[in-house]
Amino acid sequence: MRQDTNFEIEAPTDQSSHPRKDTPKGTPQESGFTLKRYRVSHFRSVSDSGWLSLDSVTALIGVNESGKTNLLLPLWKLNPASGGKIQPTSDYPKSLFVTIRNTPHQFQFITAEFETGSEAAALADLAGITPAKARRVSVARLYDGSYRVGFPDNQADTGACILRALAALRTAQDDLAAHPKEEDSAADARTMLSKLMDNFNGREDVTGNDLRLARNAVAAMIPEQPPAVSYVVAILRALHVVLNKAVLELCSPDPASREDVRDAVIARLPRFVYYSNYGNLDSEIYLPHVVENMNRGDLGAKEGAKARTLRVLFDFVGVQAQEILELGRDFRDLRDEAERLMIEEQGRAGLMRSLWARARSQEDTPDPVVLAQIVEAKRTRSILLQSAGAKLTSRFAEWWKQGDYQFRFEADGNHFRIWVADARRPQEVELEHRSTGLQWFLSFFLVFLHEAKGEHDNCVLLLDEPGHSLHPLAQRDLSAFFEGLSKNNQIIFATHSPFLVDADRLGRARKVFIDRDGSTRVSGDLLDSEGNDTKRGAGFAIRAALNLAVAEASLGGAKPVLVPGRVEQIYLSVVRTLCVASGRFQPRRDMVFAPACDPQVLKMMSRLLSDADACPPRLMIDDALSTQALDGMGAVGQDAIRISDFGGLTGATIEDLFPPEDMVAMMDRVERRPEKLFADFVVAGQPFQEQVLKWAESQDIVLIPDWRVQLAERMRKWLLDRGDPRVSEEILVRWLSLMQTLDAS
Repeated sequence: MRQDTNFEIEAPTDQSSHPRKDTPKGTPQESGFTLKRYRVSHFRSVSDSGWLSLDSVTALIGVNESGKTNLLLPLWKLNPASGGKIQPTSDYPKSLFVTIRNTPHQFQFITAEFETGSEAAALADLAGITPAKARRVSVARLYDGSYRVGFPDNQADTGACILRALAALRTAQDDLAAHPKEEDSAADARTMLSKLMDNFNGREDVTGNDLRLARNAVAAMIPEQPPAVSYVVAILRALHVVLNKAVLELCSPDPASREDVRDAVIARLPRFVYYSNYGNLDSEIYLPHVVENMNRGDLGAKEGAKARTLRVLFDFVGVQAQEILELGRDFRDLRDEAERLMIEEQGRAGLMRSLWARARSQEDTPDPVVLAQIVEAKRTRSILLQSAGAKLTSRFAEWWKQGDYQFRFEADGNHFRIWVADARRPQEVELEHRSTGLQWFLSFFLVFLHEAKGEHDNCVLLLDEPGHSLHPLAQRDLSAFFEGLSKNNQIIFATHSPFLVDADRLGRARKVFIDRDGSTRVSGDLLDSEGNDTKRGAGFAIRAALNLAVAEASLGGAKPVLVPGRVEQIYLSVVRTLCVASGRFQPRRDMVFAPACDPQVLKMMSRLLSDADACPPRLMIDDALSTQALDGMGAVGQDAIRISDFGGLTGATIEDLFPPEDMVAMMDRVERRPEKLFADFVVAGQPFQEQVLKWAESQDIVLIPDWRVQLAERMRKWLLDRGDPRVSEEILVRWLSLMQTLDAS
């Protein structure tokens, strides 16, 4: 099939936005719920995907059959713009089919977490919590179709709450011992508190109900008519306040369990629009089949997707397939239908009358009135289709800027055709004979235009293998188009094409692979292993994208800098930005930081990019790469820059180039589980990463695989989102020295 390659895709300039009436217009992040992360469990090939964090555009990259689709479908079924019905025979994992079939209310297949944006205040008021506790909401859907809602920031810290209550009991004991003037009453109170403490000592299962009993016991010690001045009563009253607060915190019902709160959250969820290549308009449209499929509920995935696109198409045209058939009927069609109805009603007698009537008439002579009605109906159909073709041509041009495509709809008997022409090919050709790339984009355009309108504005787009049949240049344009579209619609797409992965936007890439247990897994750590796939198919697509970007940049005169991984790429991009912003560094040429992911790829890329016709790369490494490994890289290896030369520490990593107090504080935000803060563990003058690992080991925790990436992303956002980054002169001088060294050759 021919490919249309010389076009440029742009975001629509005329945005037909229809925000919620009670929500100010703005970006999705400003005006309503924004999806931040989600998790799939017990859905088809996915046992537990783990949390998948999201950006405005997120790419799920994996080989065929890795389960990318199975990460999109559950999210669609959370709150579909259309369709999205739970299909037990398809959606239940086969190993748990009987169990889930018997207890669907016990299995949730999707859990999503949203930032509530401007809706936080309304939800907080309804739930009776503070807006800060309503800034995030989690929504899960179960196989019985029900929802579970929660406010993650409204969770009681049970351990801390109990510790505060027990500390208050001990303090009250000590305070009572310090007031001998009320010895008798103080002694009784101390005896009672000692018994309470004995009940708690050595227990790890203290509950809110235990604290309720303690609170009631303290309340019983407070006389109804206490003396005007009593230190004992004052101490007991203060203790009662602390215990009562703890009981309320631990035992109050979760506001998210209320039906009105749950309904309010569900009503505010963005709609999800799912589109796959199955829905492409790639063949001639036979109207009787369309009418039949529109009324069927047993279509397979491919037939159902095609029927959905056709339904959207005829909604766009403004007339349904059945009506197009009826408007196009001629006299013989009407006569045959009348005969069919007469036979159905009168049986064999009706058949004989029909045959006798035809035998008596040598020619069919239509009634003039009926003939006039037929002519008017066909004229109406022609005008409708002509108007719809002009409308599609105009609206499509707003998205696909280069190509000047013109569309015409035609109905011929039982067939419906879409004719396409453009400036390069002025002769009209049926859509099914144009490129599969054009078929995909037109079909996606129609579905999005229809399902993302009105209440579905700012919906989340889930695209399964978008534009896989497009030429690589067109895929590049499609990637740029996603950036423009994401200003109003969050996008998650699945692909295996390196041309849809921008090397400068690797932060939006997630690897999808089959784990060793046979289930689908997803990871934001591009260095993560891929189960039993020793070839690392998902990583191959990412590395291919990097190689393309670096080679292109090198040939275009930019300076490629090869770094160990994604973490170094994030930090060095921040350093470059802030050095340029300081006004004290102006690179002679642009710099592209390309993560090579492992030493072998680093070696390969350095050799490929050492061509004399291209700008030679610089290599920036940490101490983990041996001198022996550098020897095999030629001149590039000999000129390699070690991070430790600028970090001032043997074994330094990229984190050691940044303000240590900021790195430590941010690490305590990334990892909150340990009782001992990293700030209380770290020792000045020692490598940062090495100390983090020792801290985690001392606290008996296992760090998440991509903790360095998460930390880097937080630091990037924290430094670049501030008007004044307030980096010390010492740090800035270190950065400037590094940038000037990279720019020197």
